[in-house]
Amino acid sequence: MNTREIMAQADQYVLHTYNRFPVVFDRGQGVRLYDTDGKEYLDFGAGIAVFALGYNDPEYTAALEDQMKKVIHTSNLFYNEPLADAAKKVVDSCGMGKVFFTNSGTEAIEGALKTARKYAWLRDKRTDHEIIAMNNSFHGRSMGSLSVTGNAGYQDPFKPLIGGIRFADFNDLDSVKAQLSDRTCAIIMETVQGEGGIYPADPEFLKGIRKICDERDILLILDEVQCGMGRTGSLWAWQSYGVQPDIMTCAKALGCGVPVGAFVVSERVAEHSLTPGDHGSTYGGNPLATRAVSTVFDLFEKKNIVGHVQKITPYFEKKLDEMVEKYSCLTERRGRGLMQGLVVKDRPIGHVLRAALDHGLVVLSASSNVIRLVPPLVITEADIDEMVEKLSAALDETA
Repeated sequence: MNTREIMAQADQYVLHTYNRFPVVFDRGQGVRLYDTDGKEYLDFGAGIAVFALGYNDPEYTAALEDQMKKVIHTSNLFYNEPLADAAKKVVDSCGMGKVFFTNSGTEAIEGALKTARKYAWLRDKRTDHEIIAMNNSFHGRSMGSLSVTGNAGYQDPFKPLIGGIRFADFNDLDSVKAQLSDRTCAIIMETVQGEGGIYPADPEFLKGIRKICDERDILLILDEVQCGMGRTGSLWAWQSYGVQPDIMTCAKALGCGVPVGAFVVSERVAEHSLTPGDHGSTYGGNPLATRAVSTVFDLFEKKNIVGHVQKITPYFEKKLDEMVEKYSCLTERRGRGLMQGLVVKDRPIGHVLRAALDHGLVVLSASSNVIRLVPPLVITEADIDEMVEKLSAALDETA
């Protein structure tokens, strides 16, 4: 099929829950994508912060090919070696206790919420516990994750959602304190808000939340689905704050393309929460997905990915700051590491993204007015220069 035929067939048979750009990507190599017409694109979206290692890494591909020739799935009724390897690497990377593998970030959030409520139920046998979440947050689209997503536009058509959720303002400790009660069992937040517009947590805010949780035996859940796996300059974003969660969720770059997520819990939470029969997943932790996870950790270490992010970030930020100075339509840069946003005024963000595509650049949006830049973590200064050139052309074109 040609490009038009592919898009027409997809439109006919795929449920319309995404407004897709009229591009059919066919293959990728390094930090570049190629469509079915052969056009090349510099990718600063990475499949929504997924392809940390870039496309078609030969060692990653070889590991998955090897696993596919062995076994892809056995169910969680049995052990498998990739699961054991991946679990150790995840737990060791964050100094926590145990991990449960899921198929997505949304499922990781669901598991985290269940874990928190089971922990509180075992403590006092109450069934009216509450969870504090943040306004402007995004945690997923299933009923549980949607319930803690602080955006009415996502929630309203699907109410009633799960109960016992209170919302506070991100980076406002007094707002969080105002929502506390003797029923509060957990506080959930993104270490860096992604979909809401690229807002990093203030250090004092995160430390204040940790202090509240310690004093009241409340569990801190940090959502690192997008900001984790090296993107902000530390393997997990919370590590640069010196604040460890009780439960962490991750996905996206965890598998670098293979659908896999996880929630990780401290030893204390592991000992006093979920037991056999409380939670499960047919595909979660299957040999193919966990071989991908294990390989990603190996390649992160071999290629010093986190060190590279730390090294390249100052140049990336400098070039973005120069764009903010140059263009009156750009009012601010915010973010950490290779998770950056440019705030746009006076023009529709969709027009800018479409113009960027026309110039061979993939960038994303966050909120309604932010250009989100979450490239593969292996980008070079030359890639950044090219991005600036192409995005500048898009901004000039849409002026």
